[in-house]
Amino acid sequence: MKKLIAVSLLALTAFAAAPALAASAAIDAAKAQCIVGEQTDGYLGVIDAAKADEALKREVRSINQQRKAAYAELAARNGVTIEQAAQVTAERLLNSAPSGHCIQSSAGGWVKKP
Repeated sequence: MKKLIAVSLLALTAFAAAPALAASAAIDAAKAQCIVGEQTDGYLGVIDAAKADEALKREVRSINQQRKAAYAELAARNGVTIEQAAQVTAERLLNSAPSGHCIQSSAGGWVKKP
């Protein structure tokens, strides 16, 4: 049953959460420089706060708020928690991150994707 929910959420996530997952050129550049990365919880994280100006940090917070709203919608439609919806999306985001971008490992540290 859990696997079925995950597969259903994964399929829905591609469509329902797409607007919340879209990033600006500034976020894309920050990801390429490993200033910002995808976390295992489905949200963006600031990796190098010293290199992230306030505008970038605000944008990360805004995207994360949009993601949480999208996850809440997915969760409500599928009878799961927001965290479960976010987790399924996180797997897709981490797997689809381009080579050279930093992503959070399952251990919690940041690694550059090969």
